[in-house]
Amino acid sequence: MILFVEYPKCSTCQKAKKWLDERKISYEDRHIVEKNPTEEELKTWIARSGLPLKKFFNTSGMKYKELNLKEKLPAMSEEEQIRLLATDGMLVKRPLIVADDYVLTGFREKEWEDKLG
Repeated sequence: MILFVEYPKCSTCQKAKKWLDERKISYEDRHIVEKNPTEEELKTWIARSGLPLKKFFNTSGMKYKELNLKEKLPAMSEEEQIRLLATDGMLVKRPLIVADDYVLTGFREKEWEDKLG
């Protein structure tokens, strides 16, 4: 079973959910604001994804811009960045697919097709 982490009002999340449903791929749904990823989860997911930490930030989000993170992140340690991500689901790139052996950030249909069929 995969974990689908989303913000229900996000149009990209809605599109991704529809994509999963059309392919009858079962998943556990999780609202990213109501149940924000913990620091421990983020550390595990980042390691599993093989992606740089920056790929887990919602760089187009209002919260990211409000906090001026484009300027602040380079001066922060990885630990500080993960701690910050764990404080607010709106900072986290979504949707997220979390499986036993991979993690996908954002919805790129080709990448999802390759991993999920």
